[in-house]
Amino acid sequence: MAGQYVAYTFFHLDPAWRRLPVEEREAHRDAFAEVVEEFTPQFDHLRTYSTSGVRPETDFFLWKITERYETLGELGAALNATPLAAWLRTPYNYLATTKASQYTQARRARKVLPQGSPYLVVYPFVKVRPWYELPPEVRQRAMDEHIRIGREEFPTIHNHTTYSFGIDDQEFMTAFECDEPADFMHLMLRLRDSEASRYTERDTPIFVGQLMPIREALSRLDGVSALVEDHD
Repeated sequence: MAGQYVAYTFFHLDPAWRRLPVEEREAHRDAFAEVVEEFTPQFDHLRTYSTSGVRPETDFFLWKITERYETLGELGAALNATPLAAWLRTPYNYLATTKASQYTQARRARKVLPQGSPYLVVYPFVKVRPWYELPPEVRQRAMDEHIRIGREEFPTIHNHTTYSFGIDDQEFMTAFECDEPADFMHLMLRLRDSEASRYTERDTPIFVGQLMPIREALSRLDGVSALVEDHD
């Protein structure tokens, strides 16, 4: 069936890496960045988001969108071959795919098209089983309200919901592009009033990533570029 695979891979750096000589750290960053840059044309979209200083267990993540499942593994293998991979672990890795929503009039899977907003909020999502036992018209009413709140009250926030049934532990992966993280907080607070929120089982962990080129995200791992700028 036609669609896209959407994956989020989170990386956390071993702090001991920062004790290596500056030149060695720079070579590690360059090799990792070169792989990401080389693979970018093979994806529909391949974007980097920094979480440095926000989440203690992650430093950055890759948002990967492709119609070819094998490309995900090929990129992973290429990154594992870099020197920096010996100092990185992946505390979270999520996989989802696109399909037509049953709550809209769309008959084909909507393509995930990043808008380029400066922030991306990502989290896995699971509904309680009683949700699926509700009559279709009740679920439709609840989702109509949910969709209306997002579109009408928060038009600058872009939702990219994808589906993980049977291919990962969660049911959905939700990703929201926004201009400010606080904007998303207000959306989530507003959605707590909606009927659909009663049927949420889990919507954590939540990650707020800042969009930037891969080399800038990697430079934040040891702050070398910042030190150079201060010295100049």
